[in-house]
Amino acid sequence: MGAMSAATSPSERRVSARVGAISESATLAVDAKAKALKAAGRPVIGFGAGEPDFPTPDYIVEAAVEACRNPKYHRYTPAGGLPELKAAIAEKTLRDSGYEVDASQVLVTNGGKQAIYQAFAAILDPGDEVIVPAPYWTTYPESIRLAGGVPVEVVADETTGYRVSVEQLEAARTERTKVVLFVSPSNPTGAVYSEADAEAIGRWAVEHGLWVLTDEIYEHLVYGDAAFTSLPAILPELRDKCVVVNGVAKTYAMTGWRVGWIIGPRDVVKAATNLQSHATSNVSNVAQVAALAAVSGNLDAVAEMRTAFDRRRQTIVRMLNEIEGVVCPVPEGAFYVYPSVKALLGKEIRGRRPATSVELAALILDEAEVAVVPGEAFGTPGYLRLSYALGDADLAEGASRLQKLLGEAKD
Repeated sequence: MGAMSAATSPSERRVSARVGAISESATLAVDAKAKALKAAGRPVIGFGAGEPDFPTPDYIVEAAVEACRNPKYHRYTPAGGLPELKAAIAEKTLRDSGYEVDASQVLVTNGGKQAIYQAFAAILDPGDEVIVPAPYWTTYPESIRLAGGVPVEVVADETTGYRVSVEQLEAARTERTKVVLFVSPSNPTGAVYSEADAEAIGRWAVEHGLWVLTDEIYEHLVYGDAAFTSLPAILPELRDKCVVVNGVAKTYAMTGWRVGWIIGPRDVVKAATNLQSHATSNVSNVAQVAALAAVSGNLDAVAEMRTAFDRRRQTIVRMLNEIEGVVCPVPEGAFYVYPSVKALLGKEIRGRRPATSVELAALILDEAEVAVVPGEAFGTPGYLRLSYALGDADLAEGASRLQKLLGEAKD
């Protein structure tokens, strides 16, 4: 009787077990705290949020302004997206990836997060396993669990440039494995897989009849000799079991516009569209028209951003690696660095001895007024994620503060 009375009965539970188990987005939480401190007058520099610091290009904004004035966009439109936007996304995919798809294989969503959840919801049954390379973006495991699946983590570290091997993936495969997640360039590490390594992973998935969900949101943000590889473009045999997630957020500095999409086999896209028809209906028409202008236009805006990000990438890597106890691999894509700070844990810094990267991140915010995201959010304690999508002056100032604070670490 005692054990039963200690449990909460369904009628007494105020929040469902499924939703109650979800944790807040750590990256958004760090960003919100940094912005709140800044609003209170604190000189906080935020390395937390994964969004470009550039404004959305003018021609995209103008398209949205015109859409606001057009009564046609004041009404419901098809739940799966404006037909002209779906067609433009198909054309953009062929142009940028070499992957030819039909508009019927496209679903327009409220940002990449909705795309990821709905893709998993359309594919997974309860108990199906998804292999998730770690460090992972904080939303992936939560989306998998919400969809009834089980995330299975495969961890890579700085010694391999945060890239997992086919051997690691194979070791994690069971009879319950249904999907492997593939992300390149990666959030949070900036890792980019070579075409040969990407192809090897794709062929392994085909060989074992697995689905692949590939997140291509950072496709245009690669640096140096690195190159983006679209798995379904180079492996036609994968296409019947491949779902691509993408969006305008990173390429066109449109994080707040909330337009993403799914590309995949027609039956899966139709199922995800049915789900969206009940969950949200159509994405805001004004945002869709803005996205249409973005994907139909050239890539000049992202080329300009990429040049700035590349410069900042080199600055922050150099400055972080000058700190004793910090090991920061050079990222090849996206706009993040993911340094190891394991050697700093347990050291004394201003009277405190942080035992975890969570505690270290809290100390950094308190003492240096710099916001970073601890590695626990991405499945690998002992690391920090810093976005370098912020102005050059702020980046240099923030990195200088980190050098000063962490340089004081002692046994």
